Amino acid sequence: MILWLILALGFAVWQVLVLAKGWGKLEYLTKPAVMVCLFGWLYSSTGLQGLTFWFGLGVLFSLAGDVLLMISLDRMFLFGLIAFLFAHVAYLFGFQNELREVNAWSVLLIVILSVSAVRVMRRIVSAMRAKGQTRLVAPVILYGVVITAMLYAAMTTLSNPAWKTGASLLVSAGAFLFYLSDIILAWNKFVSPLKNGRILNIAAYHLGQIGLIAGVIGQFGG
Repeated sequence: MILWLILALGFAVWQVLVLAKGWGKLEYLTKPAVMVCLFGWLYSSTGLQGLTFWFGLGVLFSLAGDVLLMISLDRMFLFGLIAFLFAHVAYLFGFQNELREVNAWSVLLIVILSVSAVRVMRRIVSAMRAKGQTRLVAPVILYGVVITAMLYAAMTTLSNPAWKTGASLLVSAGAFLFYLSDIILAWNKFVSPLKNGRILNIAAYHLGQIGLIAGVIGQFGG
């Protein structure tokens, strides 16, 4: 089963090299291969039983989003956004028990994440409107709300005694990196280009997904 993780990490590193070296069409292999390996790892470790079904579904929606954005970041952006929106909704169903928990840590998280998300989204939306991309404003705001909720749900595991320490750290770090990767992508696309922005986006995205799924397997795997 650990072979799936090794393969996922290997393809993730290869994908970064593909972008750094400009190897073009190799991306059609390396980028989706990471999510295929993560799905294989999750399935072989959990059988997608119980809550892990939702995480498996999230991986598949993420794979669909990867393929769509790989075809064309501009023409397929909205469709890719929708696919990833469904991925985060699926992850939220996976974290449904955490969403019911209310304590001092969860309240503090809500405040911190809400304030941070509003500040970032305000800057991104302002840039989108300035560039005349108003039709994407509502979908991007909705996506921002959902991914922030996913990050919140993942990070509440840190105070949940039902979660193993290592697993909660992995899902929290993974969700944060996934969240960060989307900020990098949106900033690079709508606000201003970042140096090595695409490489940073992909590296954070793949490490985030790997960390999240590794944590889920650590918690629910046999």
